[in-house]
Amino acid sequence: MAELKYTKDHEWVRLEGGVATIGITDHAQTALGDVVFVDLPEAGRDVTAGEACAVVESVKAASDVYAPIAGSIVESNQALSDDPALVNSAPTAEGWFFKIKPADEAEIAALMDEAAYQAFVDSQA
Repeated sequence: MAELKYTKDHEWVRLEGGVATIGITDHAQTALGDVVFVDLPEAGRDVTAGEACAVVESVKAASDVYAPIAGSIVESNQALSDDPALVNSAPTAEGWFFKIKPADEAEIAALMDEAAYQAFVDSQA
């Protein structure tokens, strides 16, 4: 499985076959608590890095999900509409949010690896 990369906004990115899958980290879903609703972007939408393009709502709060890279949305995870709890049970697997065709794959390489992300999370505690 391709290596995950991370953002300071607690999104993860997995690049496979020229398409980047985006979700929120286990740390983020733990902080949110039980996810009850997810609002996902439409396929075909162009996004810029850092743009809010999805919303995740939990019993505690609503939070924006940001595009970690620029590109075009190619797919949203419709399973989350029926079962938003997938974000809690499998945040880096079935609980993904959307897929982007990257404008520049080098943007992904600039994101944090797992060790750097863990150090970032630890520094926020």
